[in-house]
Amino acid sequence: MKKAKSFISLGFESVETKKSVKLMNELLSNLQVHYQKLRNFHWNVEGGDFYDLHDQFQLEYEAVNSQIDAIAERIRVFGFKPVSTLKEYLEIANIREASSDTKAEAMVADIISDFEILLSFMIEVIEHADEIGDLSTSLLITEFMKRTEKSHWMLTAFSKS
Repeated sequence: MKKAKSFISLGFESVETKKSVKLMNELLSNLQVHYQKLRNFHWNVEGGDFYDLHDQFQLEYEAVNSQIDAIAERIRVFGFKPVSTLKEYLEIANIREASSDTKAEAMVADIISDFEILLSFMIEVIEHADEIGDLSTSLLITEFMKRTEKSHWMLTAFSKS
């Protein structure tokens, strides 16, 4: 027989909710720094691959912007406020800012590395969500993960040219 939970927001215990929000805020912070890096690279890429990378970085930052909004709103659903200052993002994130003087090849390598960091945070969020039966968060982040894996593959293939 299942043990009854002491319910709070959405049927999850307080400790479960707090951990979910912490993990989502970590992912959110990394996405925010990644987003700004993509904007930086979009504006400042130069060289023979300019058109391809300029367009690809724009596609990526538009997708990431949507992910950021969805995660922040998911945190609000749990009754918490998402991390929302640049200072907090930079303190929490594992992804680091990049110079506007970065060469195109290094930009691609940096974004590929960011994807790997993001995927590790996505896995943590999904694992916790699955552990507590939070299907909505799990499905949301799984969709982001599928897109990030595909983008990782495509930029990795591009970088071998």
